[in-house]
Amino acid sequence: MKVAGLFAGVGGFESGMAAAGHHAELLCEILPSAQAVLKARFPDVEIKDDVRRLKSLPADVEVLCAGFPCQDLSQAGQTRGLDGERSGLVDHVLTLLRTERPKWLVLENVPFMLQLNGGDAMRRIVEAIEDVKGYRWAWRVLDTFGFGLPQRRERVYLVASRVADPADVLLSDDVAFARPQTAIGKLAHGFYWTEGRGGLGWAVDAVPTLKNGSTIGIPSPPAILLPSKEIIKPDIRDAERLQGFEADWTLAAETVGKKSARWSLVGSAVSIPVAKWVGQRLASPGAYDMERDGIFPNVGKLPRAARYDGKTRHAVSIGADPLGIVAPHLADFLQYPGEPLSQRATAGFLGRTRVAKLRFQDGFIRAVERHLERVSDAPPPARRAA
Repeated sequence: MKVAGLFAGVGGFESGMAAAGHHAELLCEILPSAQAVLKARFPDVEIKDDVRRLKSLPADVEVLCAGFPCQDLSQAGQTRGLDGERSGLVDHVLTLLRTERPKWLVLENVPFMLQLNGGDAMRRIVEAIEDVKGYRWAWRVLDTFGFGLPQRRERVYLVASRVADPADVLLSDDVAFARPQTAIGKLAHGFYWTEGRGGLGWAVDAVPTLKNGSTIGIPSPPAILLPSKEIIKPDIRDAERLQGFEADWTLAAETVGKKSARWSLVGSAVSIPVAKWVGQRLASPGAYDMERDGIFPNVGKLPRAARYDGKTRHAVSIGADPLGIVAPHLADFLQYPGEPLSQRATAGFLGRTRVAKLRFQDGFIRAVERHLERVSDAPPPARRAA
């Protein structure tokens, strides 16, 4: 099918759809750095720069995809919901749904929107979809970790359709498997060195969710405690791979901005294997088991999966792993030498942990202290040649 990708970023949605046999007909992205990547990676696809000026879709577009901005919906963001300037842009997607009536709509965003203000944002989105005659919908929280990549990244995907039952797309596969347990000295562990006071982002044999930056706009790569007890920040090329891209996928962004901007682009992207699975199910739906149906709450926090059959909304009992593909060990996955976490960064992190009320895994703080001892004794890095 032909796809229009709004808020396309660096093309994660569209790359996954392409891997499933679909083709991007139109891309819309406002950031110059992301546009540079799209032009390099999708040279034959028309690119628009502002969704607010997009009044129509190409006539043959069947799938409308949008990983719309999450800044007003995330726990670490502004939490203004759809009344926020960024996340409220989804209204333009819903306008196109009403006027263009594509066969399929696919949305992606952070799962915190299911509880923020009693799930107000998602409730408003599905109400708008239900107001468009003939559409049914389903949503589900999916974890990138269960698609064979060592990144713990939960995102909620919503599929709506006027030609088929979206429950057969999102809710027909379920292969649950257990997450690994902490094993310092045996497995790698990801965490955010920029935190330590009120949170950590701890992930076992994986990195925590890659971010699009800190609350003050600074790129925020995670740290990785290796089995050797060394602590590194991963190379940007491995960060790209942790989203399913090939290494240096975002290199073209450096032609219009700073290299550090690539972290934000990667952190904002849709994980390719997840988009690929959705695209495969769009082309070949499964069969939803209605025994999974439960009672949909009229108020308060929303369930992690739900569906609308054209008349009634249902909560759905299902996990975050439709495929259950076990990822390689994080330490084995990394292909590029990471940068040791600096003395300043390590000391700052330790200082925050000492005033925090968080409970840390046995052996973790001691490993960080030993890393600080090592980097404190290390000679200064060689100056780059001009």
